[in-house]
Amino acid sequence: MSVSWRRTAVVVALSAGLFASPLLGNIAGGELSALPVAAAKPSTAVADAPHLGSVDNFRDVAGTGAGYDAQGSHHVNKGVFYRSNALAANDADLATLNGLHLTAVYDLRTSGEIATKPDRVPAGASYTNISILSGDVSGGMGNLTSPEAAREAMRALNRQFVTGAFERARFAELLTQLADQQGPAVFHCTAGKDRTGWTSYLLLSLAGVDQQTIMNDYLLTNEYSAKSIAATLAQITAAKGAAAAAIYQPLLGVEASFLQAGIDQLVADYGSVDKYLKDGLGLKGQTIEQLKHKLIQK
Repeated sequence: MSVSWRRTAVVVALSAGLFASPLLGNIAGGELSALPVAAAKPSTAVADAPHLGSVDNFRDVAGTGAGYDAQGSHHVNKGVFYRSNALAANDADLATLNGLHLTAVYDLRTSGEIATKPDRVPAGASYTNISILSGDVSGGMGNLTSPEAAREAMRALNRQFVTGAFERARFAELLTQLADQQGPAVFHCTAGKDRTGWTSYLLLSLAGVDQQTIMNDYLLTNEYSAKSIAATLAQITAAKGAAAAAIYQPLLGVEASFLQAGIDQLVADYGSVDKYLKDGLGLKGQTIEQLKHKLIQK
């Protein structure tokens, strides 16, 4: 197992789990042609995504209000794509999710993550597992010796979304299905910030959202999941002490340098998001146009 992969395994197993991960249990002692898909309804007709207590990082890819500015004079369509952490919803939140009339759930986790914290799929929605990462994502824990090592593990994970052939193939599968899906869809990993965050970055970039807005959206995980992050950090502190908690703290939220590492790798390898999608993921032009058609309010 390479150092890069061991770092990736650490990141996913710890940062993705928050409360439910078995790994956290160990830490505590004990993430161009005819367009057949119709455009979504205008954003102005769609309410903001609800805040859910048991699925705290659930939100609309398009943002709030009128939706993020897209291609200058347009907005990103709301109510089309949602992003989330694991859909381990309580009864009240499941009822709220049912009210969104979701038609598809795309779970980006490994089988081990799913077994630990299975989804409760909203009524009327199909369920598809597209595991972005392969292998054992719980290994390599002992490699982290400092907060900076944890940060570098996060950056390595985002770079792997660009350099990893397996990861690129899975993102291609996800984006193709999102393009073809009829009706509102949600995609998620466990914490809703890394695999999910990269997917959101690609979608918002396709819609022409400016890079600062995309970064601000990425960083919203720290606000949406603040209570659960703090609770997990308290568990680690109680079991392993403040020094251990300081090492693992960067894995629980997001920092701008994490996403930026993936972006920098994308630019170095492909030059642009469009080239990454076409050459790196192998997406067809029609798939890209379908996604834009769904994303941008006209």
